[in-house]
Amino acid sequence: MYAIGIDVGGSSLKCGVINGAGEVVYALVQPMSAAGSEAAIITLITAAIRQCAAVVPGAVAGVGIGFPGIVEDNVVIGGADNLPGFENVPLGKLLQQQTGYRIIIDNDANMMGFGELTYGAAKGCSDLVFLTVGTGIGGALVIDKKLYGGYKNRGTELGHMIIQHNGTRCSCGARGCFEAYASITALIRNYKALRNNKEVAVDGKMIVTRYLQHQPEAVAAMQKHFEYMAAGIAGLVNIFSPQKVVIGGGISEAGAFYIKEIATRVKLLAMPVTMQHTTLAAAALGNRAGLLGCAARVFRPLS
Repeated sequence: MYAIGIDVGGSSLKCGVINGAGEVVYALVQPMSAAGSEAAIITLITAAIRQCAAVVPGAVAGVGIGFPGIVEDNVVIGGADNLPGFENVPLGKLLQQQTGYRIIIDNDANMMGFGELTYGAAKGCSDLVFLTVGTGIGGALVIDKKLYGGYKNRGTELGHMIIQHNGTRCSCGARGCFEAYASITALIRNYKALRNNKEVAVDGKMIVTRYLQHQPEAVAAMQKHFEYMAAGIAGLVNIFSPQKVVIGGGISEAGAFYIKEIATRVKLLAMPVTMQHTTLAAAALGNRAGLLGCAARVFRPLS
């Protein structure tokens, strides 16, 4: 049996065929630039499913889709800020009618976290906090081997817990969110400020490279990033006491030092009893996490 996984992003759509062992046997990436409407995006997803189905060397068990925003019972409620439309859209029903396949849709970060739980850094765990650190901070929470999203799947916005009262304005409209302080966007902002905004073309990879070269401004910006990451994670550990906190996103691949620096600080901030069985780890699946999580949801449905 095979599953088709679809990872819908703001700029591209990743699609793949995955077997029961978690191996991606076929993959494609479609740019989203030409899909300027809700209907066009649905058409693009449908075409990607059919293209993958055409190369499946066996039976298709179903299609898993990671979609940005809030998803409840295969309905996209909203919050897909980088995509036009998608307010209360019964996407699962529409795609099932058009393709004939069983469809499972969930928030993209949930799919990534479930991928790491099933095939990646958290394999064998029952309780997991997963964070993906990039332009913003997304996350997923697994309790007793089940994804937890709060009532009607509206919760686990881990990037939007408040870590500073009346602090920096966040993209969500609130102030003081974890994301506003610990995302790569925040890291770049802090670094530019330390450099007196002398540089325009700055990204996270550049800052990490300069940090490893001991550039003072990069070291200072990264130290602040480590501290804010640790503050948010320590709060999550105190509440959930997971077996693992898995950190994904491109910066998690910077090297072993990255997780080590954060873990050292988390141990100083979290309550010892809640931290007793918790370890931190870098995500293992890279940009395949979403596809593999989508497949895992097909092979291991939650209900």
